[in-house]
Amino acid sequence: MPNPESRVVEVVAGVIRDARGRILLTRRTEGRDLAGLWEFPGGKREPGESPEAALQRELHEELGIDCEVGAALIDVPQAYPDKRLRLDVRELKHWRGSVRGREGQALVWVPPAKLARYEMPPADRPVVAALLQPDRYLVTPAPGADDDARWLAALERALAAGATRVQLRAPGTAPARWRALAAAAVTRCRTAGAEVLINGDAELALALSSGLHLRAAQLREYPRRPLPAELPLAASCHDAEELRRAQALGCDFAVVGAIRATPTHPGAAGIGWDGFAAMREAVSLPIYAIGGLAPDDIATARAHGAQGVAAIRGLWPDAIAEAAA
Repeated sequence: MPNPESRVVEVVAGVIRDARGRILLTRRTEGRDLAGLWEFPGGKREPGESPEAALQRELHEELGIDCEVGAALIDVPQAYPDKRLRLDVRELKHWRGSVRGREGQALVWVPPAKLARYEMPPADRPVVAALLQPDRYLVTPAPGADDDARWLAALERALAAGATRVQLRAPGTAPARWRALAAAAVTRCRTAGAEVLINGDAELALALSSGLHLRAAQLREYPRRPLPAELPLAASCHDAEELRRAQALGCDFAVVGAIRATPTHPGAAGIGWDGFAAMREAVSLPIYAIGGLAPDDIATARAHGAQGVAAIRGLWPDAIAEAAA
């Protein structure tokens, strides 16, 4: 875990878009930490300075532009060898002026889909995910006995409501039944344009050409990434060491929790948002928070460095309807 005695550096950065929708990156100059890497432009907050005022000042000093600061995108806590960084990233509503590197830094306008190609400091990588990837991760419940049609219909409703990243999970379901049901679910997810991952079964994931979501205990089973790079790989993690293993294995994202106590883990206290943020510092992976969460928690999750929320009850249509009844 990060050293709590390390100095904390608060940095604010902006997502600056041009008329073509490209996003501005600046290159860290020689003589600075992480020189040569690309980052979202901004800088350190001065004591007593608001994030908005700090970003306006930094962008004027570094780029020669004036701006109106918009909504928060994500606030990333990240541990470095000599400090603990908090990177507060804001969208810009408007900006005026001619962008130029007033401190000798290189600039590049990047189409959003190509941002991940640029080498970045660890704190900036979750920002790319926050811009491009879903802010919610649906985890399916187990189907009831002889209830496959209803389960598939609920999945279709979730997809129609906008679920674009789905983990197929059905603990306790007979293997033959699950293989058939998973195949039907993968087809529905693909038709809807959603990314789909199979929980825990690499063989089935490969057979269906889907992604794989590893359980925490499985992280030690694989010496290398068990899927080709074009298929998504994720993992459930419960501590910083598991997160490091997930990152070393080449996972594309992780899930951490439980944030709050849940019906599936009665009596188990959640780690809370401060506990989540402390674990978030250990890696640069996009991380979903899980445990008693719903879409209303996404803003809070982003404020603690999460990609968004993962949930069963909070995102599954039948569970939502039952809770509202």
